[in-house]
Amino acid sequence: MRERGWREFDRRDRIGAWDALAEWASEPNPFYESWYLLPSLRALDPRENVTILAMEADGQLAGLMPLVRSKSYYGHPVPHLSNWVHSNAFLGQPLVARGLEREFWRALLAWCDRSTRTPLFLHLAHVPAQGRLHDALSAVMREDPRPAATVFQEERAMLSSSAGAEAYFEQSLSAKKRKELRRQQRRLGEEGGYTVERITDYSMVAEWTREFLELEARGWKGEAGSAMQSDPATRSLFQHAIAGSAARGRLERIALRLDGRPIAMLANFVTQPGAYSYKTAFDEDFARFSPGVLLQRENLALLERDGIEWADSCAAQDHPMIDHFWRERRVIQRRSIGIGGRLRRAAFSALIRMETGHGARGIQ
Repeated sequence: MRERGWREFDRRDRIGAWDALAEWASEPNPFYESWYLLPSLRALDPRENVTILAMEADGQLAGLMPLVRSKSYYGHPVPHLSNWVHSNAFLGQPLVARGLEREFWRALLAWCDRSTRTPLFLHLAHVPAQGRLHDALSAVMREDPRPAATVFQEERAMLSSSAGAEAYFEQSLSAKKRKELRRQQRRLGEEGGYTVERITDYSMVAEWTREFLELEARGWKGEAGSAMQSDPATRSLFQHAIAGSAARGRLERIALRLDGRPIAMLANFVTQPGAYSYKTAFDEDFARFSPGVLLQRENLALLERDGIEWADSCAAQDHPMIDHFWRERRVIQRRSIGIGGRLRRAAFSALIRMETGHGARGIQ
């Protein structure tokens, strides 16, 4: 395991190795692939505070995780190490080559133990509560017991069903709600030429991106200043991420259009065997027709896409719309793990007791 400045990975040869790792990763994480993480770093880390932890096996890149040294832990002056995530990155799981999951965690924890004397623990944010990497970390923690705890978790909506799109739609919503949606779709069609657009290649990327940014900015996110268009950094990130994912065949775009004008748009990152519903926006002038819900009905086609077994909504827990539509749940956690020698681990154990009200119960 080696720590390197992220600029070292912003080179063609490094990006090639990085993309190869993503193709063979044990579990997908589009937010740590080169086409998303590099634009994130360029836009959001101009001082280069983030580094990259990389593991090699037989001369090939076999594991990667962005790392930040922080002096503050959710507002408290507690130094620690953490995977790097930001408000538009919805998963913090490292990219690890299939079959090397335990080797990665062993190397990462050993590196943390000897890194410096200051950080009290390693914090892993936005990581799934199940899967190959979770199981491998649990196994490594049993081999080398050290204090650890899950300090927060939430459930977010996901799709994971053998049912087809129409069957899932009928199972998810009541007959009354389905009837109402069909009525709204008919009424919407009376407003003009109503079409559903689905794009899975690189065509019209720049135009589509511009339309999405403008559509999102016209709504409440624009008024609140949280739209991607509102800040040059997030606008740049979105533009480069959409273009990069499309160029690698990782993007699906859906739009509902009225006389060619977009009234609802959605971008999915497709990373087999899963997909991530990255961003969505709709025209609030048409809210009476529920365009966001109609868009999500079209998005149920993910259930029938070859190679896709599940889809993560990337939505907050208890989302008022998607939680009633996507019926399965994915548990996402924040975990803290003790590092260093006996004294540092003892201090971390005391901190965990203060934070959670109980002892360090480990990673189950």
